[in-house]
Amino acid sequence: MIPALTLGVEEEYLLVDPESRDLVPDPPPEFMAACKDALGERVTPEFLKCQVEIGTPVCNDIPDVRRHLTDLRRTLIRQAEKHGMRLMAASTHPFGHWEAQKHTAEPRYEHLDEDMQGVIRRMLICGMHVHCGIENPELRIDLMNQVRYFLPHMLALSTSSPFWGGNNLGTHCSRLVVFDALPRTGIPDRFESYAEYERIISRLIKAGVIEDGSKIWWDLRPSARFPTLEMRITDVCTRLEDALCIAAFYQSILRMLCRLRQQNLRWRIYPRFLLEENRWRAQRFGTTKSMIDFGRGECTPFGVLMEELIERLEEDAVALGCLKELRHARKILERGASSSRQLETYAKAKAAGAEHKEALISVVDHLIAETAVDLP
Repeated sequence: MIPALTLGVEEEYLLVDPESRDLVPDPPPEFMAACKDALGERVTPEFLKCQVEIGTPVCNDIPDVRRHLTDLRRTLIRQAEKHGMRLMAASTHPFGHWEAQKHTAEPRYEHLDEDMQGVIRRMLICGMHVHCGIENPELRIDLMNQVRYFLPHMLALSTSSPFWGGNNLGTHCSRLVVFDALPRTGIPDRFESYAEYERIISRLIKAGVIEDGSKIWWDLRPSARFPTLEMRITDVCTRLEDALCIAAFYQSILRMLCRLRQQNLRWRIYPRFLLEENRWRAQRFGTTKSMIDFGRGECTPFGVLMEELIERLEEDAVALGCLKELRHARKILERGASSSRQLETYAKAKAAGAEHKEALISVVDHLIAETAVDLP
């Protein structure tokens, strides 16, 4: 049986001062109160006050995700503007500095600050997580082992963090440069069973290192709270349509793997060492270069790999009702992911005579506009 594959999407955004274009280190408390009044538990504060997180309810399909994400983004944009701010969907701010930010005064965040110290204070980064409902825990682990192969592909489509602290780091995903300083990150190992996974997590809990599985920050993990497999590798997408594309890819990949399983087939399991190499290539180049095709044993242009994957997944996307969103990957390849568009915006501003800071400000303006561009 193919599981429910219901969806839940979480996104993190940044709050920007419309005058300086810098981050707002201490937003007015009325902002979050107004957001809570409008959206309830679908919106929450983050560790840093300049961030805000949203989460959809359980969605049956991608059209359902579209409705909720549209409403959530539109409401937050409206409330941010009402309180003298702007909303920006990008995994890093082009020139914001973590040292200038304040963290939220809640027990959970106070504990994180005490535990992680400067490492957590540097987490001026935003991500996108996609939960997919898989009721059977053994199937959850089996699919996790196989889906690991596709994590770099989804990361490349999502990259939105080429700048960090006013510098171009030369990576399309600077977010992972920062995030990987945390423990228990990266692509997970292969597990033989759900019981093996539970034993490993229980060892850390028993040792007093973590409270529960929510402190496992892998790129892909069984959720500690829901019967879902949570994909966590991606940057937050600046454009709504790009976010929907990635959610559609993830859901379609899981259905494809379930379909193979019905035929007693499976995706080949590769060592984490090899998968991490493609993760690095996605982080470094986004969609602009190549990834290793382990079947061919050679680097292959990313566009070629994506076209093959789209064709392989079309049957599943049709069954799930998200073919349009899946094929949107071709549009991302054509115009570039957010990271590429940010770099182009910066280069154009520089070519027109702008100073470095002025060019970065033009990138912020670009991001604020693109965050809202796909909202009807």
